[in-house]
Amino acid sequence: MWIAFILTILSYSPLGPPQVFSLGVAVLLFLVIAISSAFYAVVDWNANRIMKSIKSLIAHEAAVIRDGKQQMIEASDIVVGDVVVLNAGDRVPADMRIVQASSDLRFDRSLLTGESDMFLGGLDATSDNALETRNLALTSTFLVQGTCNGVVFATGDRTIMGRLVKMSGETKFKLTTIQKEIWFFTKIISCLALFFFCLSLLLYGVWLRIEYPGLDTPSSAIVNAIGCLTAFVPQGLPICVALSLTVIARRMAKHRILVKNLATIETLGCMSVLCSDKTGTLTAGKMMVENIAFLDDSFALDEINERVSNASNPAVFSAFKALHQIAKLCNGATFDAATSHLPVQDRVIKGDPTDTALLRFSEALSIPELDIDGSALHWQQGYRKQFEIAFNSHNKWMLSVVSEINTVAKHVGSSWMLVKGAPDILFASCSYALQSDGKVVPLTSSARQTLTTVQEEWSSQGQRVLALCRKPIEAIKTGLPPRDMEDILYSEMHDLTFVGLVGIYDPPRPDVTPSISVIRRAGVRVFMVTGDFMLTAIAIARQVGIITQHMVDTIEEVRAAASGNVTPKSLSLIQLSDDNLIRSLALTGEDVASLTPADWNVIIENYTEIVFARTTPDQKMHIVEEIKARGDNTVAVTGDGINDAPALKAADIGVAMGSGSDVAKEAAALILLNNDFASIPIAIEMGRLVFDNLKKVTLFLMPVGSYTEFMAVLSNVVFGMQIPLSSYLQVCFSITNDVIMSISLMYEKAEADPMLRKPRNARTDRLTDWRLFFQIYLFLGLMTWPCVMSMWFVYMYQQGLGFHDVLLAYNNWSAGYHGFTQDQLNRFVNVGQCIYYVTMVFMQYGNLLAIRNRRVSILNSNPLWGPRRNFAVPICMVGTALIAVINLYGPGLQKVFQTTPIPGMFWGPPFAFGLAILCADEVRKVIVRIYPEAMIAKMAW
Repeated sequence: MWIAFILTILSYSPLGPPQVFSLGVAVLLFLVIAISSAFYAVVDWNANRIMKSIKSLIAHEAAVIRDGKQQMIEASDIVVGDVVVLNAGDRVPADMRIVQASSDLRFDRSLLTGESDMFLGGLDATSDNALETRNLALTSTFLVQGTCNGVVFATGDRTIMGRLVKMSGETKFKLTTIQKEIWFFTKIISCLALFFFCLSLLLYGVWLRIEYPGLDTPSSAIVNAIGCLTAFVPQGLPICVALSLTVIARRMAKHRILVKNLATIETLGCMSVLCSDKTGTLTAGKMMVENIAFLDDSFALDEINERVSNASNPAVFSAFKALHQIAKLCNGATFDAATSHLPVQDRVIKGDPTDTALLRFSEALSIPELDIDGSALHWQQGYRKQFEIAFNSHNKWMLSVVSEINTVAKHVGSSWMLVKGAPDILFASCSYALQSDGKVVPLTSSARQTLTTVQEEWSSQGQRVLALCRKPIEAIKTGLPPRDMEDILYSEMHDLTFVGLVGIYDPPRPDVTPSISVIRRAGVRVFMVTGDFMLTAIAIARQVGIITQHMVDTIEEVRAAASGNVTPKSLSLIQLSDDNLIRSLALTGEDVASLTPADWNVIIENYTEIVFARTTPDQKMHIVEEIKARGDNTVAVTGDGINDAPALKAADIGVAMGSGSDVAKEAAALILLNNDFASIPIAIEMGRLVFDNLKKVTLFLMPVGSYTEFMAVLSNVVFGMQIPLSSYLQVCFSITNDVIMSISLMYEKAEADPMLRKPRNARTDRLTDWRLFFQIYLFLGLMTWPCVMSMWFVYMYQQGLGFHDVLLAYNNWSAGYHGFTQDQLNRFVNVGQCIYYVTMVFMQYGNLLAIRNRRVSILNSNPLWGPRRNFAVPICMVGTALIAVINLYGPGLQKVFQTTPIPGMFWGPPFAFGLAILCADEVRKVIVRIYPEAMIAKMAW
């Protein structure tokens, strides 16, 4: 188009005398280029604003020890070697090694890991992985409990956070699937257009200029040759692509799906693998108490009140009072006073997620029959905290000493030691157990085995299991040093009474399981990629339908299979076979780090269901890249945390949750504003629909807007006929009439459920293939251009010019030809060109109705009524007719581009031609439906 624009300007001046027509065509071509470029600018404009999002995650000030004195400095002034002092609530300003720490040191690393569990800090290195070891405090994480000092070893971009941001912010230019298709189509069309353009100029230079002098000036020859460019290239295609994607984007917006990059919409239809994060994406991100178990009975949370109220004697469940006491009083979480007026589930809680779940449970628990009222049990109302040992990695339990207060006598009553923690640790310290009726009995070995079985069962369901215990103790002396108090209480950690087990878990989102079912039915494999523990990840994967097999393979099975594959394969051939049985696999981050290319080949080729657990952000990105490198996989990644951002950026399409971090949303191409996983199947369906509709749009634009226009230019250059369609009408038809008509195709519904077919193979299933070109040039186009051309000859015949008089006129078409003046001949050409244009406009009606469906008859998909109605069809038809009228009767257009009204008889036949095309295509569809294996069916687009 740029070549056409430049040559048109040259044809205006200096290659010929200035002509308003040439200048008008140049202006029109520039508008086409500007509109098309604007589309690609909008698609490609996705400036990297990640660093702006990061600013809110960085500490602004920090306390450091310099010259033996503690002082406050700007966080940006911290240097390697500084000793930073941190207290509870501080944000870590740089990566640092902990050199001094309190025993209750805890960090919130959810920004980096995506997991809500509090991370224990300490002086000793516990892992080679920087995200796992406890002796490091990492930039932008929070210190939620305790105090520590640390020596800075990395700042800015060298920190773990900086590396994540850098990985997320790297902008590697890559074409989306639809851009690849448009580029593939553009190369074919452009090569053909340039070939015919050069051929046209060559014919003029070596033949027409010599054999028929005076036929064309260099300026007019260039304008005619430009017709090869403008005719062969569908100028309206970029505009139609942009509008198609915009229409689908608006539909997606109604489902609260924000599309940041229009060109990625179609990529959703190619999605063959979905890698999903767990916490906050598949799960709700809120830990909740799910089950309660005593020595002799167990309860689901929602059946507690019903069973107690239906009991003949509620006292048989009196153990709930002790369990409620421990859950409420042995708890490190607290309600935010600003939200105390809200319902329990809506209140803000500060503290560990596990403590938060227990606090919500204990606050909401109300059993009037047992005189249990969660909201009435407070430290200020009946209890006083004497001492507390926070949860730590060494003990794996939390201990609180509380004393009952006689509110009447104002003195301290009996004291209790309340303990909660890991069952396998506390069972060893328990000698007694509380039955559901409140009776204390010895804890026998068989009882321990029963409780262990319950624990394993709940753990396999993805629940975190805590044991709640207590022990009556004599009033302890207050005012002792903390170390002495701890020694006393450690010595009391025996003969505990086991009260109950509590199962806590982060529930899957209710929409996830049915959504994954739909996604898998659409031929998309769903993998879980999470930083959580393996057992929890597998349990959640089973609950949501990612894992459906009883047997789950491990890295040993992968390596055994890889060792048996001695014949190397091309990476493009490694893909899941249709005949493969469903197989499940679970790998850890350590496994991923050790995988060889042969191992990856086995994984991608043989496994339908995969869970990657305990993965780091760079491992998540590595997993995405390995999957993309094999077969024809198009990979989508969902996530909500900073730790997901590198994978979101590396994926073919990144999908972020609306509640996720700003960094994740910047790295993603799609944002689910409602955090609704059910939006993903909708997005996939829309992606498949937009490809189908773009295929229809391409087919619609070519037979008339390209093929028929080109035949007009060919007849002029080769057969010496006056060009039956001016350059202006060519370009105008392509960017106005064609675009408006194609808008109706953008609103077409799917002929069949697109979610019941496999994902489109982006390498082999092209937007334009030989079937489409066959339909364009040997079926629809072969019917269209002879009909349009015939109207030109009919008009000329009415003026007294026969077929051979018009076809081989060459330079004879001048004053005196068959007794006509030059003005008369020019008028014949102008009217004939407008007739050619009008015939194209109304014949497109038949093409449009035929192209709306690939297999379905128009009798079953009427645009005016029924399930496939599309009111945009008649509206767009009226719109194109109005444009034709304006072109023919607009005074300004008549003056500049020599358009003119046409005789009334030429308004009717084009409708008959369009009807004939529709009927011919209906016959073709009948044959395809009846004989699906016939040659015509195989050639069907």
